[in-house]
Amino acid sequence: MRFVVVTGMSGAGKETAINILEDEGFYCVDNLPARLIDKFMELVVGPGSDVDKVCLGLDVRADRSFAYVEDMLDLLKEKGYKYEILFMDASDETLVKRYKETRRTHPVAPEGRVQDGIEKEREILKNIKKKADYVIDTSRLLVRELKEELIRIFVRDEGYNSLMVTITSFGFKNGIPSDADLVFDVRFLPNPFYEDDLKHLTGNDEPVHDFVMNYSQTKTFLAQLTEMITFLIPYYVEEGKNQLVIAIGCTGGKHRSVTIANELYRAIEGKGDYGVTIDHRDIKK
Repeated sequence: MRFVVVTGMSGAGKETAINILEDEGFYCVDNLPARLIDKFMELVVGPGSDVDKVCLGLDVRADRSFAYVEDMLDLLKEKGYKYEILFMDASDETLVKRYKETRRTHPVAPEGRVQDGIEKEREILKNIKKKADYVIDTSRLLVRELKEELIRIFVRDEGYNSLMVTITSFGFKNGIPSDADLVFDVRFLPNPFYEDDLKHLTGNDEPVHDFVMNYSQTKTFLAQLTEMITFLIPYYVEEGKNQLVIAIGCTGGKHRSVTIANELYRAIEGKGDYGVTIDHRDIKK
């Protein structure tokens, strides 16, 4: 029996995670009243049950204080029931944006500001987040990438990437990404923009890639950047960081930064217990 409790911040992807697990054969129940958790567990693991994979969604709607939810989960553990907690998270900025796009009210602050609701909910959920077996930050995850991560953890049992590294290219003329943890300026490299046959291409195109990578300073910079990032990542994991955003910028965000971001992605992807995604923020601007 595999019993997964899915909880986390409203708007962080809890329902999406539950739907993905349901598609993978989990018996899913969302937003069960807190007082029924004990009885539900008895039913799904008791005699006659043919259920072997269960997903239970719990959020602040189940109990606004959430203390009772935590008490019920502790009681299950005392009774010898085994379960795992998946906590879905996202940055405040991402959550506010998602609420504005959907025009929904926040469950903790239905008549107030979304930001106030987010702050209150973080306080309510801080204890269960500490107890979580898995924390997935969806701030920069595509649904496809979230699905891959959940299948890796709960279907293939391949382990958990506690840190998700996002490498993003950008153009300084459009501003530095607000969520960047590490920012690298590659405007010192020769610029393909001034080559007539390259200016309308991007770093995803082979001619631009070859132009940028043809210079010795590019190779030296990339080697030292890769060495530093691979040195830093284990310490971010040890610190408990869930999301690391590495931003690489050039003037317009189409040529040099894209090339270097792609090369860094290839250099570190699949090399450790962390996930890696890539994003080219300004490539179409």
